[in-house]
Amino acid sequence: MILYPKAYLQSVKEITISFLKENKIKALILDVDNTILDFDKKIPEGIQEWCENLKKEGIQFCILSNSNQKQKVKMVAETLHISYFYFATKPLKRGFKKAIQFLQEDRKNIAAVGDQIFTDVIGANRMHLFSILVKPIGHKDLLLTRIKRPLENFIIKKYQEKEKENVYK
Repeated sequence: MILYPKAYLQSVKEITISFLKENKIKALILDVDNTILDFDKKIPEGIQEWCENLKKEGIQFCILSNSNQKQKVKMVAETLHISYFYFATKPLKRGFKKAIQFLQEDRKNIAAVGDQIFTDVIGANRMHLFSILVKPIGHKDLLLTRIKRPLENFIIKKYQEKEKENVYK
């Protein structure tokens, strides 16, 4: 289903090299807001180290953010030493196409990581990427995102019920 991620994790830090190898992932497209940057524009402890460790293992990175605040996205990209695209208009394909072209990797080996179903997961699934949904870093959101969260939480609950059923089959 286009609304369901391939994986649902607590944080990007749960994306380990063994998880990536198991799923044949060689590149990550990262969302910014509430995925690797909190509402107060702080990168949580451990994210920088996580990113560096995966890079040492040959994992490529690219930021794809819907934010139109170039300086904010650029600050995160420079801190993590990775390239970025902002004002991506996810779930539309345009931004994802730019990121895929930049990474020069087969789509089946790229995962898109974000905290929202209606932008990150749907966009990744439409592009046939490995979609990874992570829990939002914080509880603060932009107004539009706050409006969507209850519906997203309902979808996540249904996804988790389906996953639990699959375990017992």
